[in-house]
Amino acid sequence: MRFRWPLGWVLRRFGIMPVDRARAHGVVDQVVERFDQSATMWFVLAPEGTRKRVENWKTGFWHIARDASVPVLCAYFHYPTRTVGIGPIMHMTANLKSDMARVRDYYRPWIGKNRGTT
Repeated sequence: MRFRWPLGWVLRRFGIMPVDRARAHGVVDQVVERFDQSATMWFVLAPEGTRKRVENWKTGFWHIARDASVPVLCAYFHYPTRTVGIGPIMHMTANLKSDMARVRDYYRPWIGKNRGTT
């Protein structure tokens, strides 16, 4: 996947990696490798369900955080009050189900433009 004009060159300059989410094979390993090679790195993902309704969140962020041994810092955009904020740092464990429940619980009060979490 390639970035499009006019922001493509800026995004590449900042080290931003395009991901085709329909064919995202190997992305977790690529990101973990980048974490291993970098002394300082921020990795940002758009939250699931912000553009269209989804029933289950994808778990790639959990795999990346666990495999790279990095924490997760959740941010929210509460559309009704136009509020932006960040939450506590969460360390992922070996228990995917438990960790996803913690993340969903954190996001439960916040409502996006299209829908909130359930």
